[in-house]
Amino acid sequence: MPAVFLARAKGLSKLLGLCLIAGVLVAAVLFPVAAGFGALSNQAAETVNNTSAEFEERIPATITTITDREDTPIAHLYHQNRVIVPSEAISEQMKAAIVAVEDHRFEDHDGVDWQATFRVALQNQMAGDVQAGGSTLTQQYVKNYLAFVVADGDPENPEYQAATETTIARKLREARIALDIEDRMTKDEILAGYLNVVPYGNEIYGVHQAADAYFDTTPGELNVAQSALLAAIVNQPSTLNPIRRPEQAIERRNLVIQLMADQGRFSEDGPEANQEIADEIKKEPLGVLNPLNQTSHGCVAARTGTVNGFFCSYVVSYLQERGFDLDDLKRGGYTIKTSLDPRAMELAKQAAENHVPKNADGIANVMAIVEPGTEAHKVRALVANRDYGLDSDQFQTTIDLPSYVTTFGAGSIYKVFTAAAALEGGYKINQSLDVPESYTSSVYGANGAPYTVRNAGGYPESMSFTEALATSPNTPFIPMQEAVGVPAVVDMASRLGLRRGMNEVNLSGTAIQPDSSDGRLNKSQGDAVSQGNQGSFTLGAGPTSVLELANVSATLVSGGMWCPPSPIEEIRDRNGDLVPIDEEPCERVVDEGLANSMAQAMSHDTTGSGTAANAASAAGWSRPMVGKTGTTQNYVSAAFTGATPHLAGANMVFGDSSRPLPLCNGTPPVQCGGGNMYGGHVPARTWFQAMTPLHEGLPDTPLPAADPRYS
Repeated sequence: MPAVFLARAKGLSKLLGLCLIAGVLVAAVLFPVAAGFGALSNQAAETVNNTSAEFEERIPATITTITDREDTPIAHLYHQNRVIVPSEAISEQMKAAIVAVEDHRFEDHDGVDWQATFRVALQNQMAGDVQAGGSTLTQQYVKNYLAFVVADGDPENPEYQAATETTIARKLREARIALDIEDRMTKDEILAGYLNVVPYGNEIYGVHQAADAYFDTTPGELNVAQSALLAAIVNQPSTLNPIRRPEQAIERRNLVIQLMADQGRFSEDGPEANQEIADEIKKEPLGVLNPLNQTSHGCVAARTGTVNGFFCSYVVSYLQERGFDLDDLKRGGYTIKTSLDPRAMELAKQAAENHVPKNADGIANVMAIVEPGTEAHKVRALVANRDYGLDSDQFQTTIDLPSYVTTFGAGSIYKVFTAAAALEGGYKINQSLDVPESYTSSVYGANGAPYTVRNAGGYPESMSFTEALATSPNTPFIPMQEAVGVPAVVDMASRLGLRRGMNEVNLSGTAIQPDSSDGRLNKSQGDAVSQGNQGSFTLGAGPTSVLELANVSATLVSGGMWCPPSPIEEIRDRNGDLVPIDEEPCERVVDEGLANSMAQAMSHDTTGSGTAANAASAAGWSRPMVGKTGTTQNYVSAAFTGATPHLAGANMVFGDSSRPLPLCNGTPPVQCGGGNMYGGHVPARTWFQAMTPLHEGLPDTPLPAADPRYS
């Protein structure tokens, strides 16, 4: 028959079908046999157009993949475990299998198989109920799309219930939308759409993830036996679970294979040839992976284990803070390429665990690595001796140890902020400072009590500004802070990198509570310190973020350019198009000459009598770098931050139990009564163990010269 007549025949068939739909709607109201279905039928008629619009607008939820800088996946986020693939990426065997078992007249109808519809309508009429289906693949596509895309697969969603209920109303709606879809999509597009949307059991959606999970292959490589099994599973995902019910699954798979043979899908040489091929294929085992190759979900179940969880968690938080909706991230099918350097992660993790074992009682050893620059500060590693996870018995945690603001301080590292503010106020890096054994401030104190600080250990009576940063006596920095004022030092800390620590966290180490009845909680740490004129700020007792400490060092070796510590290289949507991200721009926070002068002033901590000299020497370190150690007064925490022009990093060791105790240096370190843990111990040793191999092959770049204005 000429094509024009076939087209006219199909058009007439569709017209008759539309009349049938209208007629059934009327009949459902007028005739008692349809009693009980009339209201639903009318509702279906009223909502068909709205549902069709939703069908076009809603996009199936797909997996978001988070990768490292080398494009290797480290984690996945998803609402439904699905990856959309085009028709050409699906094997012909898979398409043939699903058509054979679900709708062998798929190529011949226009979305509704009117033969089957009339037959089923008669059966239902005789039964006085809706008992049989007769849905085409297009109608099934509609049903699954409404249930698992529009209604999110939520059985409590009214749209899900409407899409799955056994009523004439549902059938009519499916038929109407199916006819519309066949006008807009090709048969191949409909078939691919169906295979991409439907569930395959075990929380797997779509043929791509089914092929990967059950057979560790791609949809384009699925053979006949594999395709037949997946086509079988779609019918009843729970009942035909091949892991729990292999006999039922193989029986249904073989039925699909037989249907393919009966329909001549294996050979053009006739029924015998088709049957012979089918019999051979039926002999194949299920071949299903056990356990299934399930795609991990979230940062806890990062595909590469528990190492990357801290970084993944920071990525998610970072994006949410910049306007990304978490639900959209789980549905959008994004590819988020992060700045994670797998080698830096590996070396930092090894170093953290080497100096504080992951099972150390109540002691966390945390490290962050940032790459300096004037246009970006990319985060390369976030690790801890603990693993990221939910099993506390295995020493795991989901607290973002490397990036959150801990309740513990970084000790004398905060002298860096006092020193930088002092340079800005007129001090010089080579000027001589008095170093008395103790110093009582006339500016600081509470309730009339004087504020006195003492040095730990013997120091000469005077030393240069640079020597003071390297050897870290306490007494020179209190009068230095008096000269410039606490607010100026707090402001310098925020400018150089302690943004969240100064501006978003209170003195208890938690986020500011604007609506709290406690006035103290209404103040950020920076405001509380400044307004309270707290002289102890320069000794670093307040809450600190290890990542922000690393970024402070990155700012100093970047000529005073602060950039947000970004974990993002780029984001692409499901179509491969770049997605913009609203990150803070880099900004000059101190004069370049001041930053360079501070870098020179901090370059002696790893040499001579510097507090990190022993750790640097033991690691064979000889490169020029900035560095500063810190220890809190009661030894519950200690830290080290340092940088070269290539990489900046910070380490912090602190008590992570519910009742932290002072820390004692040792192999391994332990909680103890008195405490003797310094920043030059575990923190500096961890830093140098990770950073020494990371710098292999990099040029031995000198630090910039000090500016004469600050010398």
